[in-house]
Formats: sequence, structure tokens, C-alpha cells
Amino acid sequence: MEVQVAPLRAWDDFFPGSDRFARPDFKDISKWNNRVVSNLLYYQTNYLMVAAAVVSIVGFLSPLNMLIGGTVVVLVFMGFVWVSHNKDILRRLKKQYPTTFVVVIMLSSYFLISYLGDVMVFMFGITLPLLLMFIHASLRLRNIKNKLENKMEGIGLKKTPMGIILDALEQQEDSINKLADYISKVKE
Repeated sequence: MEVQVAPLRAWDDFFPGSDRFARPDFKDISKWNNRVVSNLLYYQTNYLMVAAAVVSIVGFLSPLNMLIGGTVVVLVFMGFVWVSHNKDILRRLKKQYPTTFVVVIMLSSYFLISYLGDVMVFMFGITLPLLLMFIHASLRLRNIKNKLENKMEGIGLKKTPMGIILDALEQQEDSINKLADYISKVKE
């Protein structure tokens, strides 16, 4: 299946008034996780633009350290994903605690980058865009278009870059399984 780039959402949809933002229910981690995954898929191009702006500014100020930091994070991420696919215990950990998995990747990257050079580039150039994405995805309430787009991505009608990353973190299988269960109930 061909990878499609998600459309850039309008600014007033991406960052509307305070009425479309709410604190997540910290007691229901599953619901919070679904909100984050849905928003990451729906606003992925907006997030890419925000991250590109931050990375460009930091990269302009310190290009070599930004290149080293980005390379380290990508290699650590790929290494952790590869190991988690080959070790069942890590696979279950990644599926149950995706935030912990991402934090471990970021901490590992941080320690490698601190060994190689400039930690501030890592903090502002890599961690800040990820933190901004996570905060927005956690606080932004979903709308009907958001839910519809996510269903299309979940059942495989379209494939996007964020969908590929979330698949590597095994965060979309639950929605696919829920949809398959729903379809089988409807058929009965």
C-alpha cells in the first residue's frame, strides 16, 4: 500500500479556542491513549510543520550537533523497535506502556548525546517538538472528522507516516481489533 501524506489541517481546527481543549482523564489511561493516538494521526502534518520549525531554528544555531542528535535518536528508536519485535517481554511492555517505551528511548538518546556532545541541542531540537506534540495531542478533544480519518487509517484504507510510526510502537492494533469485532457482530 502506498504511503499518503495527511493533509495540513486549518489553523483554527488545529489550535481553536479553549472550548476544544480539555484535561485528559488520568484515571482512564486507555481513553487518554486513544485520544493521543487519534490526534497524532489526524494532525500529523501540522505536528510535522511545528517540529520542522523548531528543528530548523535549532539546526540553524547548531547544525552539526542537531545532525548528530537526530541521527542518534533515529538509530536508538530503530534499535529499540527491532529488539522489541524479537523479545516477547519487551513487546508486551511496549504495547502496555507506550509512553514508558518512548521515555526509555529518549533517555537512552539523551545519555548517548551527552556522551557525544551538546545536550541543549537535544533538549530544544528533539525533545521540545515531541513534548509540544504530546501536550497538544493529550489536551485536544477529538471531532467527527478526526474519528473518521482514524478509522480509515486503522482498517488499512490508507497509510500515513505517523501510522507507520504508531504501528512500530504497536499502538493501532487495538483499534483494528475493536473494529473487526464490531464488523463481525454486525454480520451476526
